[in-house]
Amino acid sequence: MDLSSIEIFLAVASDRSVTKAAKAVGRVPSNVTTRIQQLEEDLGVSLFSRDGKKMTLTREGETFLAYANRLTALALEARQAVRPVAPSGTLRVGTMESTAASRLPAALSQFNQMWPDVSLSLTLGASRDLSRSVLAGALDCALIARPPKAMLDEEPDFDAELKMLEMEPVFVEDLLIVLPSGHPSIKSAADLRVGSLAVLEPGCIYRRIAESWAQKSSALQTTELGSYHAILASVATGNAAGVMPRSVLDLMHWPTRVQTYQLGPVDTLLVYRKNDCPSVFNAFHEVLIAMKGRDTRLTTNWPAPAFT
Repeated sequence: MDLSSIEIFLAVASDRSVTKAAKAVGRVPSNVTTRIQQLEEDLGVSLFSRDGKKMTLTREGETFLAYANRLTALALEARQAVRPVAPSGTLRVGTMESTAASRLPAALSQFNQMWPDVSLSLTLGASRDLSRSVLAGALDCALIARPPKAMLDEEPDFDAELKMLEMEPVFVEDLLIVLPSGHPSIKSAADLRVGSLAVLEPGCIYRRIAESWAQKSSALQTTELGSYHAILASVATGNAAGVMPRSVLDLMHWPTRVQTYQLGPVDTLLVYRKNDCPSVFNAFHEVLIAMKGRDTRLTTNWPAPAFT
């Protein structure tokens, strides 16, 4: 058993998919499969039950998950403990609010425990605004959404701005169209039987992906709302579809059942200026990357994100 195998295990446990986990840890799927099999042989138990491409933790896998999280956290603490100089000062971090709510709490808690003398300043905003703030030096780094080109038309200006920054994928969000409970299953936007698409502010990347997808349903109107709770409430009326990442939907514990349609995976990137970051950034970067592939979603209620 080694740390790389444990990190691969955590990625598969989080994404429930070898293909998605391979992308998260930067390996080919065959290597991920082999490392999981080797880990299972080493432990003498099956960690996952396999249903087609879906990987679900067994009872033994759930038990091992808690130890795997503790082992990776301890390894990170050990690496930091032997460094002669502790980071200090302030780090200015930008983030989409959905990421702040569903993904960052675990990383921020870990970072605060390790480096209590560092002050973290969080700024919430839309992806393009955040990346521009990083370029301008107003933020040291930011977590932004950047979808595959197949999901959203290219934006030459935005792409040119991003090329001036370092970019590193840290999370993968499963973007969903959320439908009323009684809505028939859909295969495309043409199958929608609702009158509107409930979305957040215009700068939201997730909104723009959904609107691009929904163009095939010309009768669909856009309803702009201020929070994901408001989006789900609109869906519950039966005459709207909404868009949000699965991590946020899982977070909300909504009392009314809904149906979902997968738009696809969207990377959350850590962006920062090339050769121009404060020394404290390296400590934050290490904590964040250590969380890569882990299920960092909360399991308790958290304030609803207002925008992405």
